[in-house]
Amino acid sequence: MPSPETFQIPKAPLRPLLVKELWEILGGRALWTMLVLTCPLVGYSFFQAVSLYGEASAAGLQSPVLASSLSPLDGILVPTLGASYVAVTLLFPFVAIRALGLEKESGALRLLVQMPYRSSTLIAAKLAAVLAAGVFSSIPAFSALVIWRLFGGHLSAPETLNLLFGHLLYGLLVGAIALFAASVSESAATAAIVTLAFTIGSWVLDFTVAGHPGLLELVANLSLTQVLHTFEQGQLSLGLVAGIGTAACGFAALATVWLPPGVHVRNKLVYSIACVLAVAIVLGLATQIRFSIDVTEDQRNSFPVADQRVLASLAGPLVVRVHLAPEDPRYADLQRNVLAKLERVLPNISVGLAGGRQSVGTNAGDDRYGEVEYNYDGRSDISRSTSPREILPLLYGLAGVSRPAPAPGGDYPGYPLVIRGEVALLWFFGGLPLCIALGWWWSRRLPIDYRKLQKEE
Repeated sequence: MPSPETFQIPKAPLRPLLVKELWEILGGRALWTMLVLTCPLVGYSFFQAVSLYGEASAAGLQSPVLASSLSPLDGILVPTLGASYVAVTLLFPFVAIRALGLEKESGALRLLVQMPYRSSTLIAAKLAAVLAAGVFSSIPAFSALVIWRLFGGHLSAPETLNLLFGHLLYGLLVGAIALFAASVSESAATAAIVTLAFTIGSWVLDFTVAGHPGLLELVANLSLTQVLHTFEQGQLSLGLVAGIGTAACGFAALATVWLPPGVHVRNKLVYSIACVLAVAIVLGLATQIRFSIDVTEDQRNSFPVADQRVLASLAGPLVVRVHLAPEDPRYADLQRNVLAKLERVLPNISVGLAGGRQSVGTNAGDDRYGEVEYNYDGRSDISRSTSPREILPLLYGLAGVSRPAPAPGGDYPGYPLVIRGEVALLWFFGGLPLCIALGWWWSRRLPIDYRKLQKEE
């Protein structure tokens, strides 16, 4: 009787598969069309950002206080890459769907799954191609950063790399959703509708349920637009990165489940439910990771170094009860200026809203509305301030420690630059689209011999 090894399918080399997937998505018309359409979008956003930054710099040159508020992260990077975010949200799904949708429509998928590759290997290769396409689609944004440097503008490497990394993760997540949509849809058009339901639906969540406590707050956190907010604020959150990676792997796993044709739908549903439960558990664990790094040059997300050292030494539990509605602007200021910074540095802190679901209207006659109660190791105090200048002395008093002296030389100088950006429009509306068109024409003339690559393996 033949041994089980006789019936084993020999392992196929991965290089021809990766080259095939990369070439199909990078040589497709969808990616090059997206690049051409992204050029004027990114170019105009960059021009507007440079113009506004130049106007603010003209006033900043006369006042050091105004100059210290001029940050290229807020003035140039976020607006410029925001245009790239719109392109990835609306256009990149059509590029990612091409990696799988066309094979399903043409019937080539039935031949592909008969090759000696696992379904997980096929999806991994397609996801790698989608990631490469995401990097390739960032050419207009990269060119804007180069032009800014040629203008003499300042860029902080940690801030820039962190923001680019966030946009890359967002593109990977959108690509994974697109692959899942293509695996469950019979046509590329249906897959595009399903993917856009995820991406555009995130905008709807932001406008309808954001800022509400309880279950609605949990639903709002599922919005894809929340992915970039932390990176745009200059923070690298380990929990967020782990969550995005888990979500992308989850959608890729679902695509793997639904990829093989001929498998009963009931079996696919059982595997899908198990996959969703596993991803939900990992995401729940990822939300418990609070470690984050403030990569901003002005350290806007952190207290001064001297204060951070003292706060980090406070081992007792700090309980904060906030008598404010989530939609109150004071709560947003308190969260940004005080609470978020305390959560990053204190080893043991608990923050909660007092009174459950409250609103500005229902608490108009409440004398305690607006108060923030701080309880540290049995001692408590109340404040209505949202400024760390008021809150930090209060905490030091509760802990029985003296406030440290500020360290010298920690002021952020700002980077004013008076310049006009009209010359950049020539590149984004003329030079770059022409280069992209020539690149697409050149790529169509390069044949790929897959048989030769297989022999080389």
